[in-house]
Amino acid sequence: MQTLIIVSHPSLTDSSAQRFLWESLPAEGVTWHHLESVYPDGEIDREAEQQQLLQYDRIIFQFPFYWYSSPALLKQWQDIVLTDGFAYGTNGGRLSGKEFGLVLALGVNEREYQAGGREGFSISELTRPYQAMAKKCGMVYLPTLAVSKFDYLNDTKKKELLITYQQYLTKVNDASLKASENWFILQLQSLGKAGLSDADQQLVEHLLAVLEGNREQLDDLAWTLAQMEGNQLG
Repeated sequence: MQTLIIVSHPSLTDSSAQRFLWESLPAEGVTWHHLESVYPDGEIDREAEQQQLLQYDRIIFQFPFYWYSSPALLKQWQDIVLTDGFAYGTNGGRLSGKEFGLVLALGVNEREYQAGGREGFSISELTRPYQAMAKKCGMVYLPTLAVSKFDYLNDTKKKELLITYQQYLTKVNDASLKASENWFILQLQSLGKAGLSDADQQLVEHLLAVLEGNREQLDDLAWTLAQMEGNQLG
């Protein structure tokens, strides 16, 4: 899978959250595309952007959630790039079937985005325009990844965010335990090719063996449960 992250942030170097996410990028299969760096004059190259979109399977908009929307340049990008005849329309639909998701940096806790919370509306409600955009383009809409109050996260929470972010960018769109196991196995297998020391290589092989062993036990358990259900129905 190839993933394009379209980042919009007018002062990226001042954002600890965005720096952390950039440093957390997987080594392969992901492209970081910061609009304000590529287009400091705001003159977006429609043809170049459209051709780039066609090369990726998953497209992510990543930005700070300013007044329940994105920074201005990302909205301008949408207006210029997602044109009739390319993204949608009788002769369009060239983005159809691609996956689309949002990574939002929030200044308040995510739990405030609900009825009765300080913000009063859910993230899902406030991002309806992006859901409508994806629908119009025939794209598969992914659950939103919200990064809230990053500067207050402890080291453990940051490690969890790193894994969650990498999964959001590279894991197949499947919430099952098996899909998560497959993702971890692929990460370990890739790590095992990275010129590790003998000791670290043995550790990777041990972790792979543990995951495979757990999978066999879970498969056995699932088979047993299926047999029990079959007996009850019989």
